[in-house]
Amino acid sequence: MHKYEMGIILHPQLEEEALKAEQDVILELIGRFGGVIEKTDVWGRRKLAYEIQKLTEGHYTFYYIDGPPTMPREIEDRLRIRENVLRYMVIRRDDLE
Repeated sequence: MHKYEMGIILHPQLEEEALKAEQDVILELIGRFGGVIEKTDVWGRRKLAYEIQKLTEGHYTFYYIDGPPTMPREIEDRLRIRENVLRYMVIRRDDLE
């Protein structure tokens, strides 16, 4: 098991229920591929550093995960096709192991 940090930016115009539904899908993906969430850090709606799809804001959430080496690739493949996910990044945290 490796330690990962995953950052996700969701569409800023999501209603509260839709935002919660997207976050639930992400949690389900992490669990499905063997990940265990250590901590979730919700930053909320923030200004983007640069425009993405002509949007200037997004909902930021960071997940700290223990998981197998195959998990990041599987999650990224599923996040890539999600309409409300503007950006995502999964990095391995070698400094925590």
